[in-house]
Amino acid sequence: MTSEGAQRLAKSNSLRGQSTKFAITGGISAVIDASLTWTFQIALELLGNIAARSVGFVFGTLTAYLLNRRWTFRAQPSKRRFAMVALTYGITYAINIVIYRWAFPFFDHTLDWNSTASLIVAFILAQGTATVINFFVQRWLIFRNAPKVREV
Repeated sequence: MTSEGAQRLAKSNSLRGQSTKFAITGGISAVIDASLTWTFQIALELLGNIAARSVGFVFGTLTAYLLNRRWTFRAQPSKRRFAMVALTYGITYAINIVIYRWAFPFFDHTLDWNSTASLIVAFILAQGTATVINFFVQRWLIFRNAPKVREV
């Protein structure tokens, strides 16, 4: 992407621009989330699959919120929007955990896959579902009419 293209993307509030920025933000957050989940669940064996997934989710979600509010949706800080995002993340956390709770043991034990491969596939299924829900709720409900951040 050219410098001019990056600047246009940064300022865009179109569906395409926001979905592109949401995907980039999601990728960054997913690396943090999956890395922490893998570290605590597989590498260090400190936490079970749900506890490790919860730690990853919290740090990935915090990263996603901060980047999405400021960059993706370019919205001013708001306690009301923060509360709405927290509620949305709470709901998608529950959905995420239900899918992960089913998927990881299915791939790891039932199909006898490698634990890291099982974690990655279960993570993609769970987080992918949550991400789609998050984007549409945030775009059309939470940040729809939000005052935009001013350019400096």
